[in-house]
Amino acid sequence: MPDVYAAMGGNIDPAQRLKRALRLLKAEFGALTVSPVYRNPAVGFAGEDFLNLVVKFSTDLPASEVRQRLQAVEMQCDRPRDAPKWAARTMDIDILLYGDVVSCEPGLTLPRPDLVRRAYMLKPMADVAPRLVHPTLRKTMRELWSEFDADAHPMTALQEFRWRDANAGP
Repeated sequence: MPDVYAAMGGNIDPAQRLKRALRLLKAEFGALTVSPVYRNPAVGFAGEDFLNLVVKFSTDLPASEVRQRLQAVEMQCDRPRDAPKWAARTMDIDILLYGDVVSCEPGLTLPRPDLVRRAYMLKPMADVAPRLVHPTLRKTMRELWSEFDADAHPMTALQEFRWRDANAGP
């Protein structure tokens, strides 16, 4: 059963929506491994800071079906399907890795190219799976993060957000 790593984030009521999305993902896929949550400035537009994390789960579903189910979770977190790319978000969930699959389907490139270009994806990924080897770059997530220019991409770990908090409430 492949491990799936997905980046999650938003900047419209982000703490509550992340907790809701995590509850929905747990109901859909079972056990989750969740990174720390990071606050970072909006990228590509002026807006409120984002909260981001990476989640890991295992599934036998094909990547295309996982993508559809993640989009359904986004919609349950009030994200319209026609939301503009570089704008405020209620919830954005992107598959970063699906096992060691390398593919380029319409709407789903694996591994996700942004993984090694965005601190808010790479740092939480390195937190969740430091020894995992990137399928095409052949370096561990820890190595990729250590080579990343983190000073150029400021983020702050949020101590107050806890995954266990997401298990309570609607």
